[in-house]
Amino acid sequence: MELFGSNFDDSVFSEAKDRGTVSVSSYNAKCCEPEWFCESAALDTEDSLEKQKVFKFRGDLATRQGKYQTALDAYSSCLEWIADNNLSIKRDILEGMARCCTRLGQRDRAMGLVDLLSKEASNTCHLTSLLLLKVTVYQHFGVVGARMSSLQELCSLLPFNPWNWYNLGKMCLQQLEHPTTFRNVLFVPKGILEKKGKDPEEQHEELSEDRLWLKACTCFIRTRLLLRILQQQQSSFVLQRNQNVLQTAEEAITHLNLDQATLLTLTEVMSEDLNPEKMREEYQDGKSLSSVCVQSFGERWWNKILLSGVLDADGRRGPSDTKS
Repeated sequence: MELFGSNFDDSVFSEAKDRGTVSVSSYNAKCCEPEWFCESAALDTEDSLEKQKVFKFRGDLATRQGKYQTALDAYSSCLEWIADNNLSIKRDILEGMARCCTRLGQRDRAMGLVDLLSKEASNTCHLTSLLLLKVTVYQHFGVVGARMSSLQELCSLLPFNPWNWYNLGKMCLQQLEHPTTFRNVLFVPKGILEKKGKDPEEQHEELSEDRLWLKACTCFIRTRLLLRILQQQQSSFVLQRNQNVLQTAEEAITHLNLDQATLLTLTEVMSEDLNPEKMREEYQDGKSLSSVCVQSFGERWWNKILLSGVLDADGRRGPSDTKS
């Protein structure tokens, strides 16, 4: 009896047919000296792609060295040589220019570049990079309300990324410990707020002490939940880093002085969607924005938290949640 798969076709042992001679051309890799693009001779070419590379590399190096005006000039020159259809490099250069303008204190120009990138965002990767850029720009110029809104948008877009929750929690905690005036809060670029048409009074209400406290509690609890899930898949220095952040989140929760009932309520609300099936379904890295439906921070979490009764009808904490 012949076993399945134990016999061989005679063609396996037949000589290969002559397919003719195939010419193989040799390839010599181009060897470049370190920082070759800094030499003036690097621009002695008519190739627009080469000039684009030279200016981009110069801008990247200057940014790394903290020479932001030099970097901005190089990026501006690079922009002139980018082909119209090379959108990825164009976005990279515009983001670099926005970061340089931010470092140089050129707020209007930085905001203009952010607005330009906003119009050209077409997928979730673009939107993620854009929101991270907004957080950096708004933080530098002290635009509290817009920075918080951008962090909340990141949490809505990437709900299972603990670092966005952690950063939002840290921001709220910093505002509680070091209250600032609201003069910069009112500088909110068009389209930034989740609910358009908010007036200054509504913005101030969102940044009230009790709401900041509740949002900080919520974010650190969510951070703790997510990091505990991720620890099951981690090891080495990644695990160590997450354990350090988890410890910081635990300390922040203790510092915020929640009572047991509030802690359980917030943990229940923030863990509703934390199951493997749900987390796989919402993985949308690189998807077109036209095919992605992202609930706002308020719709997905904040409204539920407010309805849970942690704050009273006037939006204030109960006596048991007040710091001693």
